[in-house]
Amino acid sequence: AKSMADLSIGFLGAGRMGTALAKGFLDAKLVEAPKLSASDVYPGARDAFAKETGGNSFETNVQVVENAKVIFLSTKPDQVGDVLQGVKDKITKDHLLVSICAGVTIATLEQHLNDGSKVVRVMPNTPALVGAGASGFALGKACTPADGELVAKLLGSCGVALAVKESLLDAVTGVSGSGPAYGFLTIEALSDGGVAAGLPRDVAIKLAAQTMLGAAKMVLETGKHPGELKDMVTSPGGTTIEAVHELEKAGIRAAFITAVRAAADKAKKLG
Repeated sequence: AKSMADLSIGFLGAGRMGTALAKGFLDAKLVEAPKLSASDVYPGARDAFAKETGGNSFETNVQVVENAKVIFLSTKPDQVGDVLQGVKDKITKDHLLVSICAGVTIATLEQHLNDGSKVVRVMPNTPALVGAGASGFALGKACTPADGELVAKLLGSCGVALAVKESLLDAVTGVSGSGPAYGFLTIEALSDGGVAAGLPRDVAIKLAAQTMLGAAKMVLETGKHPGELKDMVTSPGGTTIEAVHELEKAGIRAAFITAVRAAADKAKKLG
């Protein structure tokens, strides 16, 4: 595999997610700014990418493919066909195409490229914007294990990245792709409870958000089962078990399970 030192990375589509990933790669010292490039139909997006990353911006997709070996496809899903048709003859065996376009299958990506092109499909999520993303990715048939390691390392610079079979990316969408919204709803609802109990709104939001962050960190850092961590907080006859009982009466577990399944099913239909 190529050493990180000569890694060149391009983005077809310089939107928020592409720019956030580029900044993550820079912060993790996986790539140097002169080796970054991006194209976008909107001059404003191109300029913003160049300003925020110090990378190069180009008017055409072909220029990006000529300047970079790892190509992130971050256009709107309905533009994928046209974009790939436009660059397919410039994509060589040395290129790795990494798609972060929702619902676009590996088969679709490969169909728009020449035979033997290396393709990776990623389901990222918006907390990658703050370096706390959770991504699932699947490798196309031409990819090598080294390609998988490279993608894991790149995406890992903006959070957690896990390799899965492509058929599981719909489930990944249900848990982590759409999941930030469930977290935001939870934090907002907890802060409503805080306000109802007398807290000022800003205090309630900060406490609720930090508490969810803390719970997540405990799960990730202790390796303990969430149920065991919950048991450690619920002292006999105390306040927490009282609250947990109310949540169970409201069917909170079933609501989350149903939500994840609904999002996964919808992702399957859209794909």
